[in-house]
Amino acid sequence: MSLPVSVMVRISDDALALACGADAVAAAFVAAGATVERVSSWGMHWLEPLAEIDGKGFGPLEPEDVAAVLAGTSDKAIGPVADHPFLARQQRLIFARAGKTRPLNLDDYAAHGGWAGLDAAHAMAPEDVVAQVIGSGLRGRGGAGFPAGIKWRTVAETTGDTKYIVCNADEGDSGTFADRMVMEGDPFLLVEGMAIAGHAVGAAKGFVYIRSEYPHAIAKMQAAIALAKRHIAPFAIEVRVGAGAYVCGEETSLLNSLEGKRGEVRAKPPLPAIAGLFGRPTVINNVLTLASVPWIMAHGAEGYAAIGFGRSRGTMPIQIAGNVRHGGLFEAGFGITLGELVNDVGGGTASGRPVKAVQVGGPLGAYHPPSDFGLPFDYEAFGEADGLIGHAGLTVFDDSADMGAQARFAFAFCAAESCGKCTPCRIGAVRGVELVDAIRERAGRKADAVEVLPQMHNAAKAKRTVAEQVTLLEDLCETMKFGSLCALGGFTPYPVLSALRNWPEDFGAR
Repeated sequence: MSLPVSVMVRISDDALALACGADAVAAAFVAAGATVERVSSWGMHWLEPLAEIDGKGFGPLEPEDVAAVLAGTSDKAIGPVADHPFLARQQRLIFARAGKTRPLNLDDYAAHGGWAGLDAAHAMAPEDVVAQVIGSGLRGRGGAGFPAGIKWRTVAETTGDTKYIVCNADEGDSGTFADRMVMEGDPFLLVEGMAIAGHAVGAAKGFVYIRSEYPHAIAKMQAAIALAKRHIAPFAIEVRVGAGAYVCGEETSLLNSLEGKRGEVRAKPPLPAIAGLFGRPTVINNVLTLASVPWIMAHGAEGYAAIGFGRSRGTMPIQIAGNVRHGGLFEAGFGITLGELVNDVGGGTASGRPVKAVQVGGPLGAYHPPSDFGLPFDYEAFGEADGLIGHAGLTVFDDSADMGAQARFAFAFCAAESCGKCTPCRIGAVRGVELVDAIRERAGRKADAVEVLPQMHNAAKAKRTVAEQVTLLEDLCETMKFGSLCALGGFTPYPVLSALRNWPEDFGAR
């Protein structure tokens, strides 16, 4: 049965959907006489461009598929979108409006629970708002997992005539996109979260620091802030655009960049909560942390704390990418296992080959073999397995991946992105590349002119064996892990050592 030509078609204007051709598909529907409404993304990226008509989905579409969709004969039908297995098993708090609302429509936002958290916060004393965030168990979603409420309390209790809220939207990890999806699909949620934080700690000004590679997110946030002014007043928010340095995802480098300085790490103390932006007490949280707060305020700390696993409370938007069949955004309570995410949710590899490794936590996260698939998604569980959750990005590799090359890439990435402030990171990453190359080429390294000097007591005087090179690599990683000023140098050993430990055969001669 054909559909009426006057049908309403909902298509995402998310950056990924646009990259997949959503604009062309939307134009084809308009040309056919349909009305097109641009909405946020459901997060099922393998189905983009995805069109929704009366709750039923069709995807992935090409412009030439439009006629069949309108005629009711399309083989791209997926049934009711909201009932899709990928969505049905999720527990969406941050992404509760995903796929349902127009990103910059205030009426849509309010109709789906928007501003309820801010209204609840304004009805409370600031210290009670902080107590709610502490009681919820919310931890920073940017990677460190530090309790958000403790950071807020520190800023609230620090004396200062001016305080700031800074949102770290410098989402630079490969395979991550949750921050971008919030800013592009539900920007008022982030605005609301920042306004609540401002009320809680006594800050009248906020900044959103967004990487320049996110032009759609920048435009959406600027428009949303302008539209929401009357809702958040007297709190005010400004968007600042970063130049793309990975290290500016580290909070003190970000502050330097915001101040117009070179983006390099600051030594601590003082902590940013005491002396942050322009030397003032500053709350720095990432997008997902701040986007979690409106739900907590609207539904109560107890409801949020009831979700999760161990000390990891609430939900985490997990980003599934790489060589995987069903890549996308999957929000669930902590505790789901790595194997469930890769095999059940992600559907295994897109190539159909066996999974060899899964990198969790971005380019500086550890590589996990299938033997780790029983790990629950939890900060402490991954820490005990010599890994980290980071920003919850999963990158899947099949059995054709060269893990020695991946270890080398970790060092090369660190060398390219290092701010140069500390020696372990600046020099260690370069030496790491050299060591991995020497190990893989099975080429022992001769002592150089400096090492042979008599005063260089600890330097090798003869050609090192491969085993000695591996030991030196492990020593270098220990130095970087404990001697670097920030996580860029400190976390680079995670992918290197996990690859060396689990796939030593990939460090052989090629």
